[in-house]
Amino acid sequence: MEKQKYKVATKLAFSRFVSTKETVGDARVWSCCGENYTEIICMQRHASRHHSTEISHLKHKIILHGKRIGLQSETCGEASLIPLTHLSHDDVFPWLPEAIEEDVGNIDEPGRILLFYKYCNVSNTEHVRNWQLELGRRLNITGKIRIATEGLNGTVGGSIAATNIYMEAVMKHPFFQGLTRDDFKTSTGQSLHFSCGLKVGIFAEIVPIGISSTCVSHEEAGPHLSVEEFHEAVSDIMTDEKKQKTAVLLDCRNFYESRIGQFKGALAPDIRKFSYFPEYVDKNLDYFKDKSVYMYCTGGIRCERGSAYLKSKGVCKDVFQLHGGIHKYLQKYPDGYFRGKLFVFDDRYAIEFNEDVISDCSYCGTPCDQYQPCSSQHCHQLVLSCSGCRLKYLTACCSTCQKNENDGTPREECECTSSRERVPLENQPNIETGVSDHAVQ
Repeated sequence: MEKQKYKVATKLAFSRFVSTKETVGDARVWSCCGENYTEIICMQRHASRHHSTEISHLKHKIILHGKRIGLQSETCGEASLIPLTHLSHDDVFPWLPEAIEEDVGNIDEPGRILLFYKYCNVSNTEHVRNWQLELGRRLNITGKIRIATEGLNGTVGGSIAATNIYMEAVMKHPFFQGLTRDDFKTSTGQSLHFSCGLKVGIFAEIVPIGISSTCVSHEEAGPHLSVEEFHEAVSDIMTDEKKQKTAVLLDCRNFYESRIGQFKGALAPDIRKFSYFPEYVDKNLDYFKDKSVYMYCTGGIRCERGSAYLKSKGVCKDVFQLHGGIHKYLQKYPDGYFRGKLFVFDDRYAIEFNEDVISDCSYCGTPCDQYQPCSSQHCHQLVLSCSGCRLKYLTACCSTCQKNENDGTPREECECTSSRERVPLENQPNIETGVSDHAVQ
């Protein structure tokens, strides 16, 4: 703990020194040694190179007065003791990079996308939100981040250098020190794959299942299986007729995700939102009775709460979940039992690990797995329309939206939403064909 206090004091001293050099005015300008700096990164570099002695003296003063400024925290959950008013960004967030020597790159250059989550106690969600916004601003990071008192869930994009710094910053924050590099799922991408920029919000849950964590907690989740263990379990289910009757391979994702890629023989619920999952489980308890259930999702977070809810019903023999989700599985077994593309929640819509195409064009039935947004301005559905049908302007999710595209009449609901059964009642999966009898559309 003394070592942690020393690190925090060092960062506070550095940031406070930099803040004393900021001039008063409409634009942010730092003045030091006869030079003016319009970028805080440039000021930070100057401070680290030429003012180490002053910063060291300030650091010792901070350590001596540690209790007064909040450095007496003995647990990660008490990090909010650091005062959040009348301080600069660097004072409030001592876990920001001190000085970035590497070029963090432009938003349009090749880089990577990170997918990660961490369940933990976050005692000050507003603090974490502001810290993430400032971190993203400094690093040209874009993406979507959900914060709740139960933890952090995000997918972000940036340059290789920027995402490296981002991961280190998140792992060093007292709230999230349990995170490791292995907890970040990575894929090729860039900042521009998030057209929304950086969206950071505070929510009741970091994944929207619609049930309070006080009722069903992630701490009650099913045991994690490594990628190798899960692969072996799927192999056993595929080859052992007895296990086919006593085990269920359950996809926890939405129908449009499993439509373009799924494990062979999986039960892929035809539900539109994960918040429907508890209702789906309740409606199909007989299906899961006395079965060993092997659950999977994109990166693992939905299985945390989903497996906990299924376990709470007390009908299954066992409930397991794939650690790291499909993303980690495909990195190890690109030609394994998962076929098709992996759906992702950014403007790529999907990433490819194998060449199988398991879905069809919604209009002509030609094999197709390239999602595009519905062309109707009021609709948020995704459409599978092949290149040939797109040339014919068949680009909407249903006839209602296609008509709306033509006459401009606004509608609150389209056929995709209003005619879809909210929660299906399942029949036994067909192991031989590799899909459930309810047939993923």
